[in-house]
Amino acid sequence: MTRPRTQQATARPVVHTGAVEIAIGGDVIRLGQLLKFANVVSDGGQAKALLANGAVRVDGETETRRGRQVPVGATVEIDDGQQAVTLHVVA
Repeated sequence: MTRPRTQQATARPVVHTGAVEIAIGGDVIRLGQLLKFANVVSDGGQAKALLANGAVRVDGETETRRGRQVPVGATVEIDDGQQAVTLHVVA
């Protein structure tokens, strides 16, 4: 006796969109630290790769420096093709 075949679902990347407020303790935070703090990346190497691919914009301008100082009030947009996230830095 054979069982009927079920159609197997194909996995597709899920695109997440949303805006998240990130509260920092000072006036500025380094971009790499912000990406880790917001759980966008798990370590500095991932942050560096994300930045190198041009997937991060700070206040509308593409940023490639992990050490960039991001001030309170800045908007950071991340779009790597699989997720799109907007971070608002607040005090």
